[in-house]
Amino acid sequence: MSSDNAAREAGSDGTAASEPVWDVVVVGAGPAGASAARAAAAAGRRVLLLEKAELPRYKTCGGGIIGPSRDALPPGFQLPLRDRVHAVTFSLDGKLTRTRRSKGMLFGLINRPEFDAALVESAKEAGAEVRTGVALSKVEQHGPAVPDRRTVAVVLSDGETLHARAVVGADGSAGRIGAHVGVKLEQVDLGLEVEIPVPATVAEDWAGRVHIDWGPIPGSYGWVFPKGDTLTVGVISARGEGAGTKRYLEDFIARLGLAGFEPSISSGHLTRCRTDDSPLSRGRVIVCGDAAGLLEPWTREGISFALRSGRLAGEWAVRIAEAQDAVDARRQALNYAFAIKAGLGVEMGVGRRMLTLFERRPGLVHAALTGFRPAWRAFARVVRGTTTLAEIVRTHPLARRTLSAMDRADRTREREGRGGKGPGRGVRVICGECPAG
Repeated sequence: MSSDNAAREAGSDGTAASEPVWDVVVVGAGPAGASAARAAAAAGRRVLLLEKAELPRYKTCGGGIIGPSRDALPPGFQLPLRDRVHAVTFSLDGKLTRTRRSKGMLFGLINRPEFDAALVESAKEAGAEVRTGVALSKVEQHGPAVPDRRTVAVVLSDGETLHARAVVGADGSAGRIGAHVGVKLEQVDLGLEVEIPVPATVAEDWAGRVHIDWGPIPGSYGWVFPKGDTLTVGVISARGEGAGTKRYLEDFIARLGLAGFEPSISSGHLTRCRTDDSPLSRGRVIVCGDAAGLLEPWTREGISFALRSGRLAGEWAVRIAEAQDAVDARRQALNYAFAIKAGLGVEMGVGRRMLTLFERRPGLVHAALTGFRPAWRAFARVVRGTTTLAEIVRTHPLARRTLSAMDRADRTREREGRGGKGPGRGVRVICGECPAG
């Protein structure tokens, strides 16, 4: 416990006060929030992690744990893997199917309820206190609920008010913290997913192998992730293509020969990517993960971005909590933003360029991954975490020239007034105001 917390709890007469100030309050107990809470608690600070649902809870998610996700996990964390992927089957809207195999594991597959619960347990072991079934109403940094300039008021839906020296928002892209900070989003995509229980004979055929299908809608793709006796099957495409996305999922399932099996869960969600100039903080409040719009734009992979940004948010929240005035708090928040943009921001920039290429030339992407060995090796290194898309573009002349040509084509199209984005792109909304669907 920090010294000023101890003083506040003890009170001037030595008796216990009823409302201690937390060093850090984290809102949202997904991978980003749990990572932030653990990082702050591991630094010896008094941390409260709030989650509106009861854990474990289901989340719409493919559940792929790539190398960057694994590397961002807490020391000694045991992944609850349901399968280990050694092969990928690629297809182009159901055609030109080819399977590429690897001697080593490419990535692992998890169920989100188990994974998230394990991360929260890790935060608890580090010293964080966890409260579930608690919904946030708002955060305030000025007004009667705020006792001083070093404090943030966290107001819960039942009227209870908590106080903290720093707040981390990890409550999702439609959460209240992102709206408070003013997160701006420009790419909104719709993902649909089903969990299909299958017989042992079918499960055995899928063991160790995932399927990726480049879809019929620009920028869309589908996936099959095996998890023991259940297959996670999903598709994603630009928001605004709801009917086409639903039809794509139905056709995809039918082509795979899985239409005869009844899904145990059918769900959908929106993924949202931030704009380059979107803020990551406001006063003593910072955001991470989906709440910050941090997502890989091409694949829409979010777990690694959540884990990495969450850990950084927890570490910088400790510094914000220690700041004695608004100027120092602002300086620490800007340092957090710089750390995010220098790493994850660069990866997102390359991901946007890859999405543009994929939207226009999915056949080229498919041909490269299935017929050009260096492209397959690069894919394997990226998912293992031994390199990144940004590093490949920086060091490989062919990749750099290809994306540069796409950028020039974009600029030409914009000058001619034809636009340089695929369907549904260029959407610019404020976090929390985007309707689902």
